[in-house]
Amino acid sequence: MDHQKTESRINFVEHLETDVSIYIMSFLDDPADLVRISAVSRLWRQFVIANGLAKQLCLKTYPQLSGIVRVVNATEGTRNSAEVETKCAVEWEVLERDHKVYASLLQAITKSKVSPKDCIANAVSASSTDNYPDESVVNTLNPRDRFIRRASYWSSKGQSNPEVPETLIYKVRAGIWVITEIDIHPFEAFFQQGKPIYSAKSVRFRMGHPKSPREIGSDLLHFPLQKPADDKFVWTYTSPEFPMTQENCLQPFKLPEPVLCIGGYLQIELLGRVQRQDIDGLFYICVCYVRVLGRPLFPAFDLEIVEPNGELLLKYQPEKLDCVLQNSSRNEVPHLRHLEEEMLWERIGLLEDLLRGIQQGPNNPFVWDEDDEGGINGGLVL
Repeated sequence: MDHQKTESRINFVEHLETDVSIYIMSFLDDPADLVRISAVSRLWRQFVIANGLAKQLCLKTYPQLSGIVRVVNATEGTRNSAEVETKCAVEWEVLERDHKVYASLLQAITKSKVSPKDCIANAVSASSTDNYPDESVVNTLNPRDRFIRRASYWSSKGQSNPEVPETLIYKVRAGIWVITEIDIHPFEAFFQQGKPIYSAKSVRFRMGHPKSPREIGSDLLHFPLQKPADDKFVWTYTSPEFPMTQENCLQPFKLPEPVLCIGGYLQIELLGRVQRQDIDGLFYICVCYVRVLGRPLFPAFDLEIVEPNGELLLKYQPEKLDCVLQNSSRNEVPHLRHLEEEMLWERIGLLEDLLRGIQQGPNNPFVWDEDDEGGINGGLVL
C-alpha cells in the first residue's frame, strides 16, 4: 500500500509548464518556505534559483527594492582571468549568488532582533511655517519643548478653515531601514492661558524618493525649510490614517506592517486642526518632537548609488548577518553619532536648568519673559 502511495505522487516541477510551477510557488510569502522547498530535492533547489523566486518574493513584498540593478557578495573573491569558464557556468554562479543575497535579505528584514532606533537624518521642509526660523521644522528634532530658555516647536500658519492639512518632510539616514513606528509629540503652549495643545485631528505617513534624484537629491539639503516640497517626490508607500489625541505626550503610531525605506524620505501628513488661538481666531497645528523608529540592516547590507544613472548596487556581507538578526551591541557602532546627539540634547537641557536656577536665585521665582520665549507678534503669540 505504501509503495502504491509513493508511486502516485507527482513532482509537479517535472510535469507542469515552468510558468505554472512559478505561479504555484508565488503563493509562498515566507522566506522560510523558500528554504524548505529548496531542500526538497536538487531539482527543486535548481528551480528556485534558476527562476529567482527569492528575488521575486523580495520585490513583491517590498517594491522599494525594484531600483536595485546588481548585487555584490563582499566575501566573493575576484575571478582569475586565466580560468576558462563556460557562459552557462558564469550565469548559474550569478543566479546562485543572487538567490543567497535576496534570501538573506528577506531573512534580515523579517527576522531581525535589533532594537529599533531613531533614523531621521534631517528635516527637509514644512508645507507652511508661521514664524520662520523661530518655529522651523528643525525644532521637531529636539526631544525637549524648550531650548536655551526658548520654546522649541514647529508651527503652521493659521487657518480659518480647520480642515486645511499640513505636511512635514524628513530625510531618513542612509542605508536600508525597516520602519516600524513613527512617534509625534504635539506642542502644548505652556505660555498661553489654559496651556492649549495644538494637535492635528489625525495623521498619515508616506515614504518615497525624489522624482529626479540626480537633479534635486543634493539640492534638497539646501531647500527652504519653510516652503512645501511635496511635488518633488514620488511616494511609494501610504499608511492608514491614525487619530491623534489632545495630549502633551509622545504619541506612538505603529505601522500595520514594517515598511522598507532605502535612503529615502518620510512625509508626515497632519490632517485637520483642533485648537483655535484666542488672539487671532485662527487654527494652528504645532509639533514639538518627531521620532521615526526603524531597524538598520547595516552592516550586513548596504547600498551604493552607481553613477551616472543613479542605479542601486546592493552589497552583502554574509559574515555580518548575525549582527542584524541578533540584538548585538556590535550593531550600535555605526550609530554612535545618533547616541552623541541624544547626549548633547540632554546636556543642553541640564545647562538650561542650571541657567534657570541662577536666574531664579534663592528668593525670586523664575518668570518667563516674552522675548526670552521667542514670542513674535502676528503669529502664535507667546
